[in-house]
Amino acid sequence: MTWAAAASRFQMPTMDVAALRSRAPVAFGVCCVSLAGAKFRGSSSPARSKPFACLSTSTDASVKEVVHTDKAPAALGPYSQAIKANNFVFVSGVLGLVPETGKFVSDNVEDQTEQVLKNMGEILKASGVSYSAVVKTTILLADLKDFKKVNEIYAKYFQSPAPARATYQVAALPMDARIEVECIAAL
Repeated sequence: MTWAAAASRFQMPTMDVAALRSRAPVAFGVCCVSLAGAKFRGSSSPARSKPFACLSTSTDASVKEVVHTDKAPAALGPYSQAIKANNFVFVSGVLGLVPETGKFVSDNVEDQTEQVLKNMGEILKASGVSYSAVVKTTILLADLKDFKKVNEIYAKYFQSPAPARATYQVAALPMDARIEVECIAAL
């Protein structure tokens, strides 16, 4: 449904979105529409209030906070270990590196999975949350045949109800890792 059609349906004045775009910088964020006070067509309410419509997108950089801990490996590129924004923590992909050495704990997927989840736990702790606050994880595997081994270790860290999850086999991971995990947690 277009804005004009929505405005017509709810008897709201139409907005000139093109004019808004030319006056405000483009930003990624949460966008919402409020229909407070809008009257639906055909409504028999005797009191007629003025319709109100609001289209808002935050461009304020202060709504996100960088999370960093020395108890987990530093980011390997121009990204943060995690970002807190909009009552969530977004944890970047974590590898099975030992924080003190920057080297993998070992070459096998079981040891790397344990280390990944320990590292993730430290980042979550630095964010003020724990594994129980995680609502979504994404697991990237170098070999999907490791799925069962990873699940056994993963289950020790994420108790019921387990977070939503996606698991993919990828062509390659940074530093030839066997596994990488990212997550989103609620604050």
